[in-house]
Amino acid sequence: MKSKIILFSLLFISISNAQNNTKKTETDSIQQLDEVLLKTNVIFGNKYQAKNRTGSSYYISPKELEKFNYTDINRVLRTVPGVNIYEEDGFGLRPNISLRGTSPERSAKISIMEDGVLIAPAPYSAPAAYYFPSVARMEAVEILKGSSQVQYGPFTTGGAINLVSSQIPDSFSGRVKASTGSFNSNQLHAKIADNKSVFGYSVEYLNFNSDGFKNLPDGSNTGFDKNDVVAKFRINSKASAKFRQALDIKFQYSDEVSDETYLGLTQSDFNRNPFDRYASSQEDVMSNDHIQIMATHQMDFSKKIRVTTTGYYNGFSRNWYKLNDVVFNGTKVGIANIIEQPSNFTNYFNIVNGTVNSDPDALLVKANNRDYISKGVQTKFDYHWFGKNTFHDLEIGLRYHYDEEDRFQWKDGYSILNGDMVLTSEGAPGSDANRISSANAFAAYAMYKLKYKKLTVTPGIRYENIVLRRDNYGTNDPGRSGIDLSTRENKVDIFIPGIGFNYKFNNNASIFGGIHKGFSPPSNQEGQKAEESINYEIGSRFSYKGLRGEIVGFYNDYSNLLGSDLAATGGTGSLEQFNAGEVNVVGLELLLNYDLLQNNSEFALPITFGYTLTSATFQNSFGSQDDLWGEVSEGDELPYIAMHQFNSTISLEHKKYELNLTGRLNGAFRTTAGTEDITDENGVTSNFILDFSAKYHISKHISVTGNIINLLDETYAVSRVPAGLRPGHPFGAYAGLELRL
Repeated sequence: MKSKIILFSLLFISISNAQNNTKKTETDSIQQLDEVLLKTNVIFGNKYQAKNRTGSSYYISPKELEKFNYTDINRVLRTVPGVNIYEEDGFGLRPNISLRGTSPERSAKISIMEDGVLIAPAPYSAPAAYYFPSVARMEAVEILKGSSQVQYGPFTTGGAINLVSSQIPDSFSGRVKASTGSFNSNQLHAKIADNKSVFGYSVEYLNFNSDGFKNLPDGSNTGFDKNDVVAKFRINSKASAKFRQALDIKFQYSDEVSDETYLGLTQSDFNRNPFDRYASSQEDVMSNDHIQIMATHQMDFSKKIRVTTTGYYNGFSRNWYKLNDVVFNGTKVGIANIIEQPSNFTNYFNIVNGTVNSDPDALLVKANNRDYISKGVQTKFDYHWFGKNTFHDLEIGLRYHYDEEDRFQWKDGYSILNGDMVLTSEGAPGSDANRISSANAFAAYAMYKLKYKKLTVTPGIRYENIVLRRDNYGTNDPGRSGIDLSTRENKVDIFIPGIGFNYKFNNNASIFGGIHKGFSPPSNQEGQKAEESINYEIGSRFSYKGLRGEIVGFYNDYSNLLGSDLAATGGTGSLEQFNAGEVNVVGLELLLNYDLLQNNSEFALPITFGYTLTSATFQNSFGSQDDLWGEVSEGDELPYIAMHQFNSTISLEHKKYELNLTGRLNGAFRTTAGTEDITDENGVTSNFILDFSAKYHISKHISVTGNIINLLDETYAVSRVPAGLRPGHPFGAYAGLELRL
């Protein structure tokens, strides 16, 4: 309680100082600008809208994304206060993202969208993000936290992330970007687009690939190859039409083959060479493909009324073929237990690292073969009007959604002989898992915005009605005749209210805050309750003599935190959820921006600093050996959440060139609940990583680029899950060329 009092006291002091040190202005920039109706594929659409929300928000602009040309979403998001991440593969293929202390595993507790549509493979029934859109083809990234997120569900505790794909431009344009560098890593991104008075289009292709930076004993690649194709077409009425309309069609397809594994290293082997991989992971590979089809109709009845309707279909198929268990003398042990306790499983570990020849079927490689469907229709009605000294906006949204995860899995047996894996038995498809988990969901929300002089208030409410179901056909019925069918169902019916405010003292200082209900759907286990919390925030945005900043304090009070049995965190992969009881999350977010050369007409030298404090503790004791977090005592800190993080970026900008340097301290985090100091034995210790980029414009059509990842070549661990330690990206240098039409 003392830490909360100190935190919020500091926050109010900063607000008071910002108010007292700023000059009064005669006009309010918000009140003087006409309100516009935003497109449904964006949350904010620009930095101005983001910084004037009644809740905490962040907009990563096209210019910011182009600074480093990252293909790794982890590196993109690390500049955003309130975002907590732990890496896994070093390339950001499957990120683990937390917003304000939500469980980060597979980003399963936040609403992830592309162009305003839920993009997780099965957002309600199986939200673990084994698919994540390629950030290299995005035009902007929007992060929303706080009370106004009741517009974007089903996850409303931490926040929402919306990835805005490349938009159809106002006129003809074309671009080709290509780069190559360390570990035989390559990227090619090409786009062509045009816009006429009544129609427009864009077509783009993205490929990025690498041989990988880890080493298998047989010399095989440990990298990936990913392709993306996106096509958009729009037809719209003439500008003079009484009722302006537009129809947008979007098609997206991607495929990926990555030589990734769940098998990490023991502590001693990581200390010896963190970039090694064990011989028993040589057959591990993830293959997947994703398709998205969207059709959006927009009708403007006037400048004040708009109705937008979107139909969408997302299909995702994947098979992560990877080592799961090891058998010795007829006894099977999971790889997570072997790597965690190698001295207790010496014979098993010798098979894993390939130092002995094994019996047939000693290595069980699971084909995690799953198909996902996510489809639905959503519509939004937006109406705004003006009164005397007031502005009003009413937004009403409806969505009907269906998603499913179809598991049809098996295990193959291998032996290992002289370090090479040999197939010794083939499992029957469906013999490991043969079930469909599904969700039917109806959601509705209403958000009202009232502006009166310098005060903005946004009350809102969300409604979710969800039916979660599992049809388990059993492992002896691959044809799904239903002879062994077992079914279970869980239903959720909930209202999710929230209210936020923003008060501008003048153009240079404002205070904002809010309170809202946090919600996360349960699993299909009959009678399981949803995850719920009450969330509070208060903050200030300020500007003083060129220094611009934002400081926010938040407090999330969970009454029922849910944990998930994910293989990605060392569990069995059943996706069953369990009750972790009451949890408190308290934190502070700070963002500062300043241009050291703000009075120089030729150069700019902007510097940015961000800091996040997140303290997450259990408020009750629970657990057993069956629970993923083991025995938990009241006061224990949550695993996988770093308490301290900070980042800073400095850039030298000129019309002919730019240089960018960014650094981030990734704070230590524990991998099991506890209160003891974090060490190499119970967590992942902190690290500080620098990245560098440069760009030189030869002409308005040609630029050369350069990037360095991990400039100081730090060797560091990023996680202990799914099964053992794994390293972050080592030093990597990349050069590229950019052509613009």
